[in-house]
Amino acid sequence: MNQWAFVSAAYAVVILGSVGVALVSWLAMRKAEAAADALGRRE
Repeated sequence: MNQWAFVSAAYAVVILGSVGVALVSWLAMRKAEAAADALGRRE
């Protein structure tokens, strides 16, 4: 087995990890924005 299988697997792990982190960050941002909007409308 050559090294390219491991290189491809490493790239796949990095790409999937990056997409996962971006998705979790985006969801957290939406939640924080909703909370901030709710505070602003609380008057």
